Amino acid sequence: MKNQIRPALTIFAMLTIITGVIYPLVVTGISQIIFPSQSNGSIIAVDDKAAGSELIGQQFDDPKYFWGRVSAVEYNADLSSGSNYGPLNPALLEAVRARIDALQAADPDNTLPIPVDLVTASASGLDPHISVAAALYQVQRVASARGLSEADIQSLVEQHTEGRQFGVFGEPRVNVLLLNLALDGLQ
Repeated sequence: MKNQIRPALTIFAMLTIITGVIYPLVVTGISQIIFPSQSNGSIIAVDDKAAGSELIGQQFDDPKYFWGRVSAVEYNADLSSGSNYGPLNPALLEAVRARIDALQAADPDNTLPIPVDLVTASASGLDPHISVAAALYQVQRVASARGLSEADIQSLVEQHTEGRQFGVFGEPRVNVLLLNLALDGLQ
C-alpha cells in the first residue's frame, strides 16, 4: 500500500504545481504581453476613472442615453446567465410585454417596430452590444432628451456601428457604452 501512496502523492503534487501554478502564470504572462487591454478586462477610462468595460453590458435607463439589451441578471457579472425561459413560457411573454410597455412609455411618439433585442435578454445577460435597428429605434428619444437633431444622433450611431466579425460572422452591431460616451462628448 505504501508503494502506491508515495507515487500517487508525488504525481498529485507535481500536477498541482504544473497545472495550478506554472501554467496559469505562463498564460497570464503571455496574455499581458500580447493582449494587455483584453486580459485586463477592456476597461474604458474617462478622466482617469473607469467608465466600464467594452465587453460587459451596463444598465442605462436615462432617456438621454441609448439603452442596451435587457439583462436577466441585473447587470451583475458575477451572476452571468440567461433567463432560461423557453419560448412557450408565460413568464417570458409577460416580461417581454412589460419591456415593450416601458419602451413605449419612454417614447410614445415612436412608431417604428421595436427590435427584439430591446425586449429580450442575451444568453449571458451582459451583452454590451445592440443591433443597429435597436440603436436607430432610440435615436428620436435620445435626440429629444438631449436637444440635438436626429441627424446628428443617427450619424453618431453610424460612426459607432461595428461590422461583421472578420467581414462574415454575425451582424453589424453597436457597443452601447462607447456610443453613450461619444454622446457625452458631443455636449
